[in-house]
Amino acid sequence: MAVTLGDVLWTPPADVRTTTQVGRFMDFVAGRRVDLPDYDAALRWSVEDLEGFWGAIWDFFGVRAHTPYERVLSAPVLPGARWFEGATLNYAEHMVGTDEDTDRVAIVARSQSRDPFEVTFGELRDQVARARAGLERLGVGPGDRVVAYLPNIPETLVAFLAAASLGAVWATCAPEFGARAVIDRFGIVEPTVLLAVAGYGYGAKHVDRRDEVAAIRAELGTIEHVVHVPYAGGDGDGLPGAIGWPDLLAEPAELRFDPVPFDHPLCVLFSSGTTGLPKPIVHGHGGILVEGLKNLGLSWDLQPGDRLLWFSTTAWMMWNALVTSLLHRASIVMIDGNPAYPDLSMQWRLAEETRPTFMGASPALLMGCRKAGLDLTRLDLSSIRQLGAAGSPLPTEGYAWVYEQLGPDVLLNCGSGGTDVCTGIVQGSPMQPVFAGEIAGRCLGVDTAAFDPDGNEVPLGELGELVIRAPMPSMPVGFWGDEDGSRYHAAYFEDYPGVWRHGDWILFTERGSCVITGRSDATLNRGGVRMGTGEFYEVVEELDEVLDSLVVHLEDAEGGAGELLLFVVLRDGVELDDELRGRIGRTLRQELSPRHVPDTVEAVPAIPRTLTGKKLELPVKRMLRGVDQTRVASREALADPTAIDAFVAYAEARAPAA
Repeated sequence: MAVTLGDVLWTPPADVRTTTQVGRFMDFVAGRRVDLPDYDAALRWSVEDLEGFWGAIWDFFGVRAHTPYERVLSAPVLPGARWFEGATLNYAEHMVGTDEDTDRVAIVARSQSRDPFEVTFGELRDQVARARAGLERLGVGPGDRVVAYLPNIPETLVAFLAAASLGAVWATCAPEFGARAVIDRFGIVEPTVLLAVAGYGYGAKHVDRRDEVAAIRAELGTIEHVVHVPYAGGDGDGLPGAIGWPDLLAEPAELRFDPVPFDHPLCVLFSSGTTGLPKPIVHGHGGILVEGLKNLGLSWDLQPGDRLLWFSTTAWMMWNALVTSLLHRASIVMIDGNPAYPDLSMQWRLAEETRPTFMGASPALLMGCRKAGLDLTRLDLSSIRQLGAAGSPLPTEGYAWVYEQLGPDVLLNCGSGGTDVCTGIVQGSPMQPVFAGEIAGRCLGVDTAAFDPDGNEVPLGELGELVIRAPMPSMPVGFWGDEDGSRYHAAYFEDYPGVWRHGDWILFTERGSCVITGRSDATLNRGGVRMGTGEFYEVVEELDEVLDSLVVHLEDAEGGAGELLLFVVLRDGVELDDELRGRIGRTLRQELSPRHVPDTVEAVPAIPRTLTGKKLELPVKRMLRGVDQTRVASREALADPTAIDAFVAYAEARAPAA
């Protein structure tokens, strides 16, 4: 299937106004005498009348408040906006279904550590009530921090909702994190309760985590109780001096939810922490609630009875998006283990088995399946209405492959957002066409734009800094421990006063779609022409010999072209010789421009990535500038701590002799 950038691959069906959540919402708003004939009109209204839009979201989805709000938006400023003041509510109360859902499946659990099982909404309610009572017996109350060193399993969700139900603050680290990475994160929030597993399965391998848990307990003096969640099985599945999960849930209890203010802390999400301590981003009950209702309802079109499958660890904000799907009385598939074991077809075969209506996949998985020649037409994936893709840009060829494999009726919803707002910022919906190689457009209620360095909006078709010009309810309550807000302000508002700088490099088109080309702090400024790293990767990783790549640009202080360095991971048995170097250069020249031809191409065993899969472009650049590795990247924050070794050696070899 040959497609070019911008080709229309999918258009909204004729009945979109009556069959989708976003269509019904637009008709609901029309009943309030706001005419919204199409998505563009809805977008304009949603950012021009923030109070009208978010008030309509509140009413359309039926937010259950214990006390009403006085005004939707009391202070429309950044930072410092105040949403739904006066309202008290509880996020967890909206996550356990209704009385009608008692016997319906809420969780489909699949793991490489134990047998599969399901949890109904009724069982979820019972377990949350029991876990809440257990936490209360441990002395947990509003504002206390409960942290989890747990994988993506139902017990993690139960503990999260139990903590939220009584106003405690939640934080997680995936068990693949080393002890130092966990201590750096949990130490910031000073938890009183730690839930942990003793080990887990990853493919055919057992991973023992008892030493890591012991180190965490020894270092974090605020921990008063440890709860062991049995998981790996066998004689070693235990933690000394810990309370057992069955004991925590031993006593039946009434299901209760303590009402809290709209901005009461719900959870702390951590940035990648590649350089120094991670940012402890505090999200509130109300912000995550209304944003989850809006985004997962109007963009992902989740409805009662739907099912979402999206592989995520508990270290990524996608875990929060996954579980928040329960707001819509949809069920979720919780997957733990190696997502590519025993092969790349694992997630697709799981989709055939579990029948999701919405499936999420990383662009890396989609492009890897394409490169491996995977044939999905042999599987029955007819349940999938939408396929989501996020985490990095998806090349045009990836769009073509999805429609070749899944057929013309699937909505490919590519998007981009972040841990910082715990949602999407730009993405698609059932009301927007799908353009090859492009994100469909702006999200409702998110006033995005592309700015130049002086704070002016750039013309359509030009690259600029992705910014948000107006408040969103899911913007952070703040950073944990940042009492004067200075660190929060420096992170997002230092460059453009009163405007959120997100850190991505983006281009908006005349069609309303957009293209994100990479992180703005890793932008390649070659001879005065700015280029996104995503453009490089799309071309280079299409070559059969190349499995992965990383590019950095070392600018010339005199204003010259500087040095462009490309690092590649090659297939087994492939050698980086002059012929391959030349072909890489010619391909980049032909597909992009002469400015994209690297000065140096080097082969490395692996590309260093964060635990959430982001390439370490800026840290590698800083190392090549002479900064010591220990100052630019914590090995504990890397998916493969050894992946950085080749770059350290290369930087040392380049360094001038003392």
